[in-house]
Amino acid sequence: MRKRALPLLLWLCAAFTQAQAQSYLLVLNKAENSLAVLDGRDYQVVARIPVGEGPHEVIASADGKFAYVGNYGTAQVLGSSLSVIDLAAKKELRRVDLGALRRPHGLVEINGKILFTCEVNRVIARYDPAADKVDWVMGAGQDATHMIVGNAEHKKVFTTNIRSGTVTVFDFSGNITTLTQIAVGNQPEGLDITPDGKEVWAAHRGAGDISVIDAAAKKVSETIKAPGDLYRVKFTPDGRRALITDPQAGELIVIETATRKELKRIPIEGAPAGITTSADGKRAFVTTLQANGVAVIDLEALRVTAKVETGKGPDGLAWVGH
Repeated sequence: MRKRALPLLLWLCAAFTQAQAQSYLLVLNKAENSLAVLDGRDYQVVARIPVGEGPHEVIASADGKFAYVGNYGTAQVLGSSLSVIDLAAKKELRRVDLGALRRPHGLVEINGKILFTCEVNRVIARYDPAADKVDWVMGAGQDATHMIVGNAEHKKVFTTNIRSGTVTVFDFSGNITTLTQIAVGNQPEGLDITPDGKEVWAAHRGAGDISVIDAAAKKVSETIKAPGDLYRVKFTPDGRRALITDPQAGELIVIETATRKELKRIPIEGAPAGITTSADGKRAFVTTLQANGVAVIDLEALRVTAKVETGKGPDGLAWVGH
């Protein structure tokens, strides 16, 4: 009996390990209103899930069970919904009607709730998945509130405000939420926070440089020159490098975080846009708007190793799993 049980136990352990190791790359195709789910190992598209009109940004929940999509809309249609995706079932679980909140864009999960920007309303709002409702809204008081980053530990979130040339800090550490407006460069758009939460980098499309914000002091501590049309910025999981896309030049700029030194500009065809990395920090993934896919970058060799078609007009993307 024990001899029979042992192979079964080994098989179950192997199956469990394989399930635990499963990872996905989520890619939004804004020109065809879909979320492509790619196997994280071989980059094969395993599902294509319809979402709302003109989706721009996607995040995965901390437990990897759900994805949340901001349905931004098009030039003709003001988007006003979030898509909640069940990643196990690979389907849209629900579409949240945001009512008068228009053009949802950047998203971040804080303590199980989804904070997101709304460009038209110049606010951030909070969606509670458990209650299935928006339970809080606060104005930024700035124009084109676009991307958002933050973490629960430091009790702050930051937004870029493109037309105002500012970054807004929403500080939740006290009894009353406070706002701080930080003047940065022209057209700040890309935004990320270092893994230790100490710095926030805002990349400027109009200025060709990066504002480094001291998160505790809530002020610009340094400006890094990086000539180009800077679209997105993403730190590697270890915080050692920052990755910045320049769609016009067709490049991924790699900067060493500690020294602020530019290490390399990696050529990427097809207008590189959104950026994410694998959990182990060995690979980066960059959407290519004009090439309808994703470029896979080896972060040790600093070169493109694969190109994958995902759908029309890919933009935001996220990594799920190990």
